[in-house]
Amino acid sequence: MIKINSRFYISLLIVLFFVFGCAHHKKLPVEPSLTIYAARDDSDSLLLRYAPLFLTYDFQKTYNRIGRPEARKNENGKINIFVNSEKPVIYTLERTFSTSRGSYTNLIYRVHFPRVPFSLIPFNLTAGNNVGLIVVITLDHQLNPLLFSTVHTCGCYLAIVSASDLPESALPQCWKEKPLNVYGEVLPAVLDFRDKENSRLLVHLRPQVHRVMNLEIVDDQKLEASPYFRIISASLAPVEKLEELSVNNDNISFFYNAGLLQGHVRGSIKPWETMFLSLISLDLFVGADKAYDDPQKTGNPFYTSLKPWNRNKSNMWYFADFLKFWGWGL
Repeated sequence: MIKINSRFYISLLIVLFFVFGCAHHKKLPVEPSLTIYAARDDSDSLLLRYAPLFLTYDFQKTYNRIGRPEARKNENGKINIFVNSEKPVIYTLERTFSTSRGSYTNLIYRVHFPRVPFSLIPFNLTAGNNVGLIVVITLDHQLNPLLFSTVHTCGCYLAIVSASDLPESALPQCWKEKPLNVYGEVLPAVLDFRDKENSRLLVHLRPQVHRVMNLEIVDDQKLEASPYFRIISASLAPVEKLEELSVNNDNISFFYNAGLLQGHVRGSIKPWETMFLSLISLDLFVGADKAYDDPQKTGNPFYTSLKPWNRNKSNMWYFADFLKFWGWGL
């Protein structure tokens, strides 16, 4: 009998992780029309002006839909937190930051989905509930887009894409104008936002896993007039509303406010990520979605590097330091 030692099993698990856990290139379903979520608001705010569009595939599956986090009590009095896929909301936050080169504005957009479903082939490493995605559009003092950043609300799958107005001196040293490979997804290196009327960032979302599979600049009025797309209106709401989920004439936060899970989304533990990544990241709750907020308040840094010694340097909340860590020179 052939003996297979533990090293073989460990090597096999690593191969399976990288082959199935990071790439999800299943054939996209054929649909008569594609669904786009577009922000709608009565205001004329900066956040509305630049709000990205979200293109979803396989809309018939509720887990592929953007929703609204809600709370309810079951018959035993236990509170259940879930994402209502019938009521799409884009949560927003506007922040400023400064560096030695100037002052900038971040427009931050956060969306949530009911779940990433369990799957073995392809292996959905990020399977779990109440998952989310953040898009950050960084503007200069003249309100021109300079950077487009996307990241899951667990801090994983970060991508930073340059806008055409970004000064060359702000690019990372080893940057090349070629497509970005982000854990199996290929994104453009530069997005041209200049001289385009009604311009919007269109975020293509891969079904099941909600990975960003493409970014492009589009004319949203042309999209609305196209028979190939169905537009669903999503309301804009300040991100503070996630702290005020209504349940039985009371409010509860979408996030744990104390204990070991402080700062994490309620009900978002990712068992597979805990199994495969908690040891190397030294984080038992790696992969669990979290608040994008001041870590002094949440006790939970929004880190974007799995290396434990980079936990604070890669914290996206401190955006100037975060950009410096990843090599960008704003």
